[in-house]
Amino acid sequence: MIRLFKVKEKQKENSLANGGGPPVKKQTAGELRLNKDIAELNLPQTCTIEFPNGKDDLMNFEVSVKPDEGYYKDGKFLFTFQVPPMYPHEPPKVKCKTTVFHPNIDLEGSVCLNVLREDWKPVLNINTIIYGLTHLFTEPNHEDPLNHEAAKLLRDNPYAFESNVRLAMEGGRVGHTWYTRCIENSYD
Repeated sequence: MIRLFKVKEKQKENSLANGGGPPVKKQTAGELRLNKDIAELNLPQTCTIEFPNGKDDLMNFEVSVKPDEGYYKDGKFLFTFQVPPMYPHEPPKVKCKTTVFHPNIDLEGSVCLNVLREDWKPVLNINTIIYGLTHLFTEPNHEDPLNHEAAKLLRDNPYAFESNVRLAMEGGRVGHTWYTRCIENSYD
């Protein structure tokens, strides 16, 4: 004879197994997948990950990118990740918290990265996004910009673009925008 458990009986049983405390929250499919992604992370040496709300909130975390080459060398750029419950069927929402003069990141922190939009597929993971972010700093793309001023300058005058990037990273003013200093190690 097959014995079927009612939901309430199962919850009571789990509660007793946990020392009479509240029932243990079941992880969603998105949380399980994110746990797997984080366990398998293979971060580049230029990146770190932190969980400001503790390990109990894996769905919200921060990634720091510190490029060691290119226009953005020696800068430190902070990104927040908000992973939706429907992950991996929906991509995480990623914002750059560091104001940066970059063709693919606007002044509000929106990031133009194909794997966060039209090219997202459930087989992709957090590692893919982090590598995409590091690639934005080594190879900024003027062909698909969010910051049109930066893209035009990169395309038409790379030396002036580099000068503006340095000025912004040092906490200077580019155009009408003041930037917060984000240089970690300056050897100038």
